[in-house]
Amino acid sequence: MPRLDVLLARNLGWSRTAVRAAIADERIAITGAAAGDPRRDVGAGELPLTAVVDGAPITLFDVSRVLLNKPVGCVTALRDTRHPTAYGLLRAAPLHGELRPVGRLDVDTSGLLLWTTDGAEIQRLTHPKRAVPRTYQAALANDPRPLPEALVLEDGHRPRITDLSPLARADAHPSLDIPADARSFASITIVGGAYHEVRRIFAALGSHVLGLCRVRFGDLELPRDLPAGAYRVLT
Repeated sequence: MPRLDVLLARNLGWSRTAVRAAIADERIAITGAAAGDPRRDVGAGELPLTAVVDGAPITLFDVSRVLLNKPVGCVTALRDTRHPTAYGLLRAAPLHGELRPVGRLDVDTSGLLLWTTDGAEIQRLTHPKRAVPRTYQAALANDPRPLPEALVLEDGHRPRITDLSPLARADAHPSLDIPADARSFASITIVGGAYHEVRRIFAALGSHVLGLCRVRFGDLELPRDLPAGAYRVLT
């Protein structure tokens, strides 16, 4: 169970000394009353907890999970000298300073990118033994060849493909970038996430990816009404 002063410090970006001073000055209220003992434990049943700090309400989280619709053109990084970062889109998210991505999407891929403050969750969702499926929609230059029984990429990698099927353009996610020269669409689900794996799969099948969007990661699905660059806090 987190301590109240630690919880406030993490969510406000303050030091614990500053938090304790604000509590002593009765600048922080919990459930309509003065915060009280800054060292008290906050039970799991109280979270997320709403506090009022200097008259402004704030929701306090111990763990933050955020689903971002990453747009094309930004990188999955905390900082970068050449491109805008996905992290920069989360500045107002709970516990922003502690958020880390679960896996990554390359600069030319849009879609579902999960962020969490829980390191164990990152390990659990990205470890190959967990076999967490990822589903992508692709805009292609031409129809791919049928998937053989055993597909081997140029470097010897054998992708684990659980589904590959045609996609009607009308069913494409709004966040899939569709260039004017796209002639075919497909949905693909893989287990794993090797470097440029989906792009290399379609190249091996005689096609070329023009636009790529991740629409599902494990049990999470990218909402069709979530605009590119926007996020939702998950409970």
